[in-house]
Amino acid sequence: MRLDRFRGACKGSERVSDIENVAGSEPLAEQPKSAPADRATAGPLDESEANPVRPYVDLGGVKVLPREGLHLRLEVEEGSKRVVAVGLDYANSTLQVQPFAAPRSSGLWHEIRLQIAEQIARQGGTTTVREGAFGPELLAQVPVAATDSAPGHMRLARFVGVDGPRWFLRGVIAGEAAVEPNAAAQVEDLFRSIVVVRGTTPMPPRDLIPLRMPTGAAGGPVR
Repeated sequence: MRLDRFRGACKGSERVSDIENVAGSEPLAEQPKSAPADRATAGPLDESEANPVRPYVDLGGVKVLPREGLHLRLEVEEGSKRVVAVGLDYANSTLQVQPFAAPRSSGLWHEIRLQIAEQIARQGGTTTVREGAFGPELLAQVPVAATDSAPGHMRLARFVGVDGPRWFLRGVIAGEAAVEPNAAAQVEDLFRSIVVVRGTTPMPPRDLIPLRMPTGAAGGPVR
C-alpha cells in the first residue's frame, strides 16, 4: 500500500462533491440511522468494534487496513491546509471517504442524501436513488469543470453513506466500481474495512472528524 500526501490542493472543480457545503444546512426532523444490518460485525466499524491487533494505518478520524494494490492519499483544503478527505485508489476505481460527527440516536444519511442530490442538480448534474450494498445510495452524473488540458464533462459517481454510533461515514465511488460489478464488490469491501474513530471530544453533528497524516509517514511508502 502506498501513501501520497497530496494529489494537489482540493479546489471545488477537482472534487466530485463537498459535503461540507451542505453540512451546515438547517437540519430536518430526526431521521433513523441508515446502515447495513451487519454493520457492527462486517463494517464500516466503530473503533470499539475493530480488532485492536490488526495493522491499521491511523489517519485520525479513520483507520485504513492496508491491502495489495491500494494507494492512499490525503486531500488537503487549499486555504486552511487541513486534511478534509481520504482518497483510496483501488481496483481501477477511487473511493473518497469522510467521517462526520453525528447524533447518538438518529441518522444523517437520509437528509444529507437529499441535500447532495439538490446540490448536484444546481450544478447541472442528475441523480438517481437506488438500493445498494449499504442501503440507499445516489448514482450521479456530476459535472466536472473544464481545465487547460481537458474539456468539461460529466463524471459517473456513487454516493454512499453509513450511520454509525455517534458518527456518519460518507463515501464517493468513481471509476470502474461505479459501473462494473466485480470492481464494485472490491471497493465495497474496502469501504466496509474502514474504521471510524469518533473520539470523546464533544462535536456538533455534521462537523468533520479531524483527519491527519499517519505518524512516521512523511510522504513515504506505508506498508
